[in-house]
Formats: sequence, structure tokens, C-alpha cells
Amino acid sequence: MLSDRWETRRLSTKSSKPYPMEKNIIHILLVEDSPTDAMLLRQVLSRANPGEWQMTHVERLSEAIDISRENTRQISDDSQQESFKQHKFDVVLLDLHLPDSTGLDTVKEYRAAIPDICVVVLTGLDDEDLALQAMSEGAQDYLVKDQITIQRLLRAIRYAIERGEILNKLRESEERSRQALTKEQELNELKSNFVAMVSHEFRTPMTTIRTAIEILEYNNHKLTDERRAKYFVRIQKAINQTLQLLDEILFLSRTEASKLDLYPTPLNLESFCSELTEIFQLSTGSQHNIIFTSQGESTQAEMDEELLNSIFTNLLSNAIKYSPQQSNILFDLTFEDDIATFRVQDQGRGIPLKDQPHLFQTFYRASNVGTAQGTGLGLAIVKKCVDLHRGQIQIESQQDVGTTVTVTLPLRSAALS
Repeated sequence: MLSDRWETRRLSTKSSKPYPMEKNIIHILLVEDSPTDAMLLRQVLSRANPGEWQMTHVERLSEAIDISRENTRQISDDSQQESFKQHKFDVVLLDLHLPDSTGLDTVKEYRAAIPDICVVVLTGLDDEDLALQAMSEGAQDYLVKDQITIQRLLRAIRYAIERGEILNKLRESEERSRQALTKEQELNELKSNFVAMVSHEFRTPMTTIRTAIEILEYNNHKLTDERRAKYFVRIQKAINQTLQLLDEILFLSRTEASKLDLYPTPLNLESFCSELTEIFQLSTGSQHNIIFTSQGESTQAEMDEELLNSIFTNLLSNAIKYSPQQSNILFDLTFEDDIATFRVQDQGRGIPLKDQPHLFQTFYRASNVGTAQGTGLGLAIVKKCVDLHRGQIQIESQQDVGTTVTVTLPLRSAALS
């Protein structure tokens, strides 16, 4: 219990000028099981600039943790943060001997549960060593009950708040540094993956070109016209593969540098999709059946034809690449109000569930692609193009059943503003 001697000292310092506080109102949580000590603390604070203090009193550690959590949660969850900010405790005056906790465990348990509110421990005259140990466990300061004066109390509260703010800033700075380091590590890993991927993807077509050229150079006189034509076809395919990879990399670099703009022009979507279907059907021959359908009233659209071509060239290429031969690939277009909905549906190997959240990440490829060539750039490019049109893309897939990609885009440029 606070001594009568402290009460006399407190009254004699009534007119003493307290240390200035930066905040208008200091919210204090007093955790003290002695009603007399709690009343005396409340009285001394009321005499030291009334109106600058607001005290909440509880008698148990469990109550202190619950009310601290509730106030912190109220601030973080409510959208009107300013109106609740006044209820968060600035400092906790924590008695080390409570009905449900005693000694260092009191500080340890509170700090473990509430790490972002500063603590000043209250202890008896014989527990000063214990109080010093409590500071090593996270308390900002301590007060020996029998030695408290107004100045000491105000100084302890002020310094505890200042130390707490400094520690919070240090923790925030440490967290920002940690996040920056993690981001840098991820960037370095991404660069390494990019170099490895590009090296691998370029090596295959370049090896094909070099081998075909060497055969033509040294064995040209032994080759039939048919064999010679076959090697020229291989060279042409390898060149196209290399150019496609370069185009994808350049496209992504433009989007990352925010240098890719949308240039919508009048476009007949039904004709666009029909022509694209014919091109893919000619290239795949009889290996797949690409079926295009259109529903609703065909309306003139305003879209970027180049970006639109990137979207559906990638989607149809994937459908062909990962579907069994002789299977059907459905390409549907639906007009409704001012929205065009495109669907590309295949009967291919599908995408494992664990891979689906990562499909739009650069260089990411599903775990079941096998030996199928690819860079993991296609769907990332599709997503960029859809976003530039302010549209939406959704992928539904079931392994060994097939995949459906749905793209919804506004029909006119007016809808993009």
C-alpha cells in the first residue's frame, strides 16, 4: 500500500509544475489490486493538470490483457480510426503482485500478449531488484510505491511513452528493412530465373538452327529436295520461336516500365474472332477442331486490336498445346449490354489446384506441363492486356478434364475512362 509519507509528499507538491506532455490526453491503464493505492494514484493524477489524464483501472492481469486487446482491435478494425484513437492506452501502470500473476511473469505475460503498449511497473520498496529485472523483460520504467512523487510519476509516464514510441519506430524500421531485403532477394531470384529461363529457351531453337545449317552446309549434295526442304522448315520454326520469345519479353518490359498504352479503334469482334479461328485451324491442321460460336447481337466495339490479338493468341495456343489430338477447342463470344464475354474451353490435361493461384505470375508454369515448351509468360501477358482494357479474366480448370478461360471486356472506349 502507498504510505502516508507519500500522501504527505504528494500534497506538498500540488503546485509543482508537471513535465509537459506532447499529447492533450494521456490514456492510462492502471493494473492494481489494492483499491487504496489505486485511489491515491487517481487522486494525484487529478491534481496534476486535470483533463490531461484518463485512467482505466482493473485489478487482474487477465482483465488488463483483455481490455488492451479489445481497444487495439477496435482501432485496427474500425474504418473511422480517428474517432477511436483516443481509447487506446498510452501507458500501463502494472503492479507486479496481482491475484492471478506475480513477479516477472506479470510483465512477461502482458508484453507477450500486448507488445505495442509501454509498461511502467509498480513495486514495493523491497522489490526494486525485481523491478530492474522487469525492465530487462520489456518494461520501460519502474516506480517504487513508497518513493513516488508527482514529478517521478509524471517523468516515468512521459519517458515510458517516449521510449515506447522510439522502440515502435525501431521495430517498424526493422520490419521495413526486412521487407526491403525480402523484396530484393525475390528480385534477385526473379532475375536469376529470368536469365536461366531465357538461356534455356533460346538454346533450343538456336541449337536447331545451328544443326540444320551445318547439315545443309556439309551434306547439301547428299540431300534430296524433300530432306533439304525439311531442314529449312525446321530453321524457320526455330526462328519464329525465338522471335516470339523476344516479343514476349519486350512486351512485359514495356508494361513494367508503364510504356504500354491502350489504343482502341473500331473493331468487329465477330469477324476478328472468326479470322483468328481460321488462322489457328490452318496452323493446327487436323490435329484439333477449333469451333467458334457467337451469341447475342453483334455490336461494333472499340478495343485495341493488337492487345486483343495477344490475349487470344496466347489462350488458343495454350489450349492447343495442352490438349490431346483430335479434341475440340471451343471459342465462344457473347454480347450482352455493353460487355463482350469470350470463352476458350479445351479438353486438355487441366491445371492442378495448387498451381491455379499462381497462373498470372511471370515465368510460372504449372507442375504438370511435362515436356511442353513454354516460358511462363503467356498468361502474364494476357492478364496485362485484360487489365489495360479494364476487363476481368477467370480460369476454371480440373485436372485431366480441361480448362475454361473467361474474359469479359467493355465494348467501347467510353467504358474505359
